[in-house]
Amino acid sequence: MRIGCHVSIAGGIEQSVIRAENLDINTMQIFSKNSRTWKEKIYSPAEIDHFQKALQQTDISPVFIHTSYLINLASSDEVISARSITAFLAELERADALLSNSGVPYLIVHPGAHQGAGEEYGLEMIIKALKVALKHLVSLNLSTMILLENTSGSGTNLGYSFSQLRYIMEGIHWSEKIGFCLDTCHAFAAGYNLSNEKGIEDIITELGNKIGLERLIIIHLNDSKYSFNSRKDRHMPIGDGFIGLEGFKLLVNHPSLKDLPFILETPRQNDEDDRRNINLVKSLRE
Repeated sequence: MRIGCHVSIAGGIEQSVIRAENLDINTMQIFSKNSRTWKEKIYSPAEIDHFQKALQQTDISPVFIHTSYLINLASSDEVISARSITAFLAELERADALLSNSGVPYLIVHPGAHQGAGEEYGLEMIIKALKVALKHLVSLNLSTMILLENTSGSGTNLGYSFSQLRYIMEGIHWSEKIGFCLDTCHAFAAGYNLSNEKGIEDIITELGNKIGLERLIIIHLNDSKYSFNSRKDRHMPIGDGFIGLEGFKLLVNHPSLKDLPFILETPRQNDEDDRRNINLVKSLRE
């Protein structure tokens, strides 16, 4: 079972590997920079080498990078749109530099929010931005794979339905460089009932039909503070929300999902919170 959580890079990116080992996890997710600032991070060859060597001495794989929360590929604001694309391209390059020696560099991104311009406009902006990103990958011969993460549909966030994600995929001609990250809290809040067997079977069937299960690369395991179809994005510890332990037990044992990496993004005050959630998920595995 590949299970991990989001790990801090405070004190140097190589410190994330040490933290992951201390948590006894075999996959992890990180930011490659401060997620709440536009300021970019340029790693020196020495920093990259230290990180890669630290990873190579562990069983931690795959490693996922999540983009900055500021990036909005659907923005109707010209300044934010330009900043977002510039930052996204830098994230693609950083992911390749950090992870290309350790397997496929995966970069997770939220599709974006249209900010009142309308869903059709926002979806077209996402497609336009992804086309720019795909050209950038080719021009620099980068190996990074982009993973679109489903959203809860709160506010004007897009990518909350598999129909919208399919529309995006069709717009970029089903590029092999684009995959999918399923967030359980987001899906539940957006109207996909992961708390019972029928709901889970329904979501797997719809995902397979509209996007393709082969494009599902990672699952974010998060319980939901709010009820089904609430459109509210608030993560909770495993079993403490409306999805519940039974839903997570079905998820981590489902034949179509059980071999995928599971990454926790549950609320935490300290490492013990992460350990408790990780061990709980492990105990659900049959």
